[in-house]
Formats: sequence, C-alpha cells, structure tokens
Amino acid sequence: MNNNQPKPFYINRRNFLKGSTAALALSSFGAYGLDLMYSTKKWRVGLIGCGWYGKSDLFKLIQVANVEVVSLCDVDQNYLEEAAKLVSERQKSGKKPRLYKDYRKMLAEKDLDIVLIGSPDHWHALQAIEAMESGAHLYLQKPISIDVLEGESILATARKLGKKVQIGTQRRSTPHLVEGKKNIIEAGLLGNISHVDICCYYHMRWNANPPIQEVPDYFDYDLWSGPAPMRPFVGVPHRTWRAFMEYGNGIVGDMCVHMLDTVRWMLGLGWPKKVSSTGGIYVQKDSIANITDTQTAVFEFDELNCIWQHRSWGTPPDPEYPWAFFIYGDKGTLKGSVHKYEFIPNGGGETIKKEAVYEREEYPEDLKEKDIELHTAPATRAHMLDLLAAIENDTLPVADVEEGHISTASCIMANLAMDLQRPLIYNPEKRIIVDDLEATSLLKRQYRGAWQHPSETKL
Repeated sequence: MNNNQPKPFYINRRNFLKGSTAALALSSFGAYGLDLMYSTKKWRVGLIGCGWYGKSDLFKLIQVANVEVVSLCDVDQNYLEEAAKLVSERQKSGKKPRLYKDYRKMLAEKDLDIVLIGSPDHWHALQAIEAMESGAHLYLQKPISIDVLEGESILATARKLGKKVQIGTQRRSTPHLVEGKKNIIEAGLLGNISHVDICCYYHMRWNANPPIQEVPDYFDYDLWSGPAPMRPFVGVPHRTWRAFMEYGNGIVGDMCVHMLDTVRWMLGLGWPKKVSSTGGIYVQKDSIANITDTQTAVFEFDELNCIWQHRSWGTPPDPEYPWAFFIYGDKGTLKGSVHKYEFIPNGGGETIKKEAVYEREEYPEDLKEKDIELHTAPATRAHMLDLLAAIENDTLPVADVEEGHISTASCIMANLAMDLQRPLIYNPEKRIIVDDLEATSLLKRQYRGAWQHPSETKL
C-alpha cells in the first residue's frame, strides 16, 4: 500500500456495499481499495446503558463493522438480559456478552476498543472519561454533559489521551442533509445568510403525576441516580427521566442541541457570542415534570441570530416541519428536518426538495427492531463508519467531542440564562461567564454524596 494512502478501516464485508450509507462512506473516506476494508481485525465493543437508543446505536454498529460485543452494562437487570439476548442473535459469533450492573467493573477489564454510552445525561461525563481512561474510543450520545464543566472535562480528557469521540448528533451524517449542505448552502443558493429559526413542537413532555412507589428488586435506583439528586421513586425512569432537570437539560438539552448543532455544522459556526432565553411552565402545570413546556432562546453569532422555540402543547407554525431548522438568506430559504429539506428561492423559481433516505430493503433487520426510527438508521450507520475511519486514520470524526461540547454547552447556557433572567457570554478559554460570578458558579453542578465532579481533577 502506498504510504500516502489512508490506513484501512474495518467493516462488515456483507453489509458495506448496501444502500446510501455505503455511498456516503465511500464519498467521505475515498475508494482506495475495498479489499483493504475486509480485514480480520475485530473491534471489541461495550455498551453502557441498554435502553432504547443505546441498543439501537449498537445494532447499527453491528450492521456495518466487524465487531464483537463483549460487555453490556445497565442498572436494570431486565434490560441487561434482554439486550444480551438481542445482541447474541445479531452478532456474527452468536455469543452473549458479559453483563455488568456497575460500569466501573466493566471498564476495569480494560479490554474494549470502543465504548458506546447511551445512559441518561447525568451519567455521560463520568462514564465517558473513565471509558477513555480504560483505553477505549467513544460513541457518546448527546448532550455530552449535564453541566458546562463536565463537557470541558470530557474534551480535555479526549485530547490528552488522543481518543476519538463521536457524538450522537447524527444530523452531520444524515444523507439528505449532507447533500443539502453541499448543493444548497455551499453552492451559494441562499446568498447572504443572516437569520436562522430552529424549533420543536412535539408533545413530548411527560405530563403525569404518579404516586411514590417501591423500587423493584431488578433495578438499582441508587446507582442509577449516581451523582445526581435522588428524587422520590415514581416508577422505573426509563425514558421518563427527561422530564426532570436533575437528570437532563429539558427539551432544550434534548432537542435544541440537535438542531443547533446542525445549523452550526451547515454554516460553519463556532461558539455563540451571547445566549439569552425566556420560558417556563405556562400550560402543563399539573405534571410532576419540572422542565419547561414553553421556551425561547437566542444564540447570537456574528451578523446572525439563531432563535430556538419549543412548545410541548398547541400546534406548530409549519405542520410539515414540527422539529426543524429554517435558514434564511437574501436569495432564498432552506427548511430542513430529519425527514426532508426544501429550498424555496426568493422571487419565484423552482423549489428543490429532497426526502430522507430509508434502507429497509438493504437492512431488513431494521424492521424487526422495536421503536426504531427508520429515518435515522442510515445516518447512524454512516456516523459509526466515520468514527471507525477517524480511529484508523487519526483524524477527528465529523461530530467530534469539541463540536458536541459547543452545542451542548450553548443549550445549557440557554437554561441558565432563563433561570437568571439575563444574557450570558461564555469564555471557553477561561471557562467563565464574562463579568458574572453567579453564573460562573453554575457552570458546575453539585454532585451527590461521595461522587466527585470531573472538573476537580481534569481541568
């Protein structure tokens, strides 16, 4: 092999030449000889957090790479056993992975090449840092952290150890959006871009008020809570934890992070110069949930404001784009979502549309996956391939940890700005909110009990 060629990356031969994921991967990485890709090297993989999206991410990696899933971790014994069964059915070896309740014991084995983290947000920082210190590269779900200094600590650790960290902001690998970035934005069809709207109007807030319950034997609630406050137990918190600011950052941290990251990627934006926000619980007041049901945030960049709006009630202004971005230029408008994009030129002219790619025929096992988001599967597969290429070629993945940190921290600052009722300016070099000691003190959350915040040792 010519020394000037990139090193091979290793994927599953049977699946690679399927669908648009393969085309996207080849266009990104270069067709430098398919025979180089079919190595006998096997990636040793572990998953922390065996719920809905953790398993879904893992299944996409199994589809496109030569992997052996050797370790699974979850504090829910039922989830753990179910995941082990499904993995053994999907991976080529047919083996069941080792099972762990405590991620620290799993990572202590120090035998994993890649760790996927699909746990709740309040766990991301500690698990990500310890996984990298155990020798693994990461696929880390968004948002990368629950406070700003956690994110700084993850970034510092990744750079110190030279680990590749792909964040689950997979819009950067979504085929129709990759095409839209190239053919609409980079082609200059929008002209001068000076405003962006991003939004989510899904009725996704958990609006319930259940009674306090006993913790079931199969679930370790203390370990699930970890460094976060332990709220009264009102049922196993799978997928309901997002209703509480103790474990996440609300709809801004969950949904805005995707659209803000997409716009930043498409337009080449870095840190916002200033972040402000207003909102609260205006309508859904009877729920135990403490996240906002209504919120607006303004992310100010040079000569461009990016404005976020969510409501978990009512109807969206544009029913075809309930979770979306709208990029306005002096020559036209680009609407985009996980399902499609639409370019509308000003003053008439032909509208350009592109639908999401589906790979049902190429990957029929997708149709058997519970709760799968079929429109995101091609993006996640491409995202996994991009991570493997980054590891092999010692480059940064498309959703590198620094990009994930900027998008995550910006959303966290929107919540802080709303709570403090004033705009915030973050200085990432000094890791402070400029001229605001109170806001700076809130960049780091208080950890529960003996758990130690990573910024105390990593920054």
